Amino acid sequence: MRLSTKGRYAVMAMTDLAARQDADGLRAVSLAEIAARQEISLSYLEQLFARLRRRGLVKSLRGPGGGYRLSRAACETHIAEIVLAVDEPLRATRCGHSGGKGCMKAGVRCTTHDLWEEMGRQLHNYLASVSLADVLEGRLTPEAKAAA
Repeated sequence: MRLSTKGRYAVMAMTDLAARQDADGLRAVSLAEIAARQEISLSYLEQLFARLRRRGLVKSLRGPGGGYRLSRAACETHIAEIVLAVDEPLRATRCGHSGGKGCMKAGVRCTTHDLWEEMGRQLHNYLASVSLADVLEGRLTPEAKAAA
């Protein structure tokens, strides 16, 4: 499974951005503010936000009072989208995607391949079901979502 620092930091930063944005979504938040609050390198955040912007998850505003805003509401922005925007696809197997070859030297799948592949699918499905708003409001379990 590859949920790297890039993916974790991007989710942390996007959650911070969603929490700091005003109700009408007009206030831009600077990366320097996010970097200070989340204790993440500013240059690293700049790289991540360039990818997030290219994927349409954030909008940038230049000039005084500039910074970043979410492109859409926090309830419409899902964690899986953020991770995939900055990271490789979530995979738990060591098999490559090209040529249909397996992870073993002879090109066959290992005996646990289906286990890891299904776990990766479950992780992706979970992250795709959780929005930034869910994280901010603590609705991370089915029970909490049902109560909301």
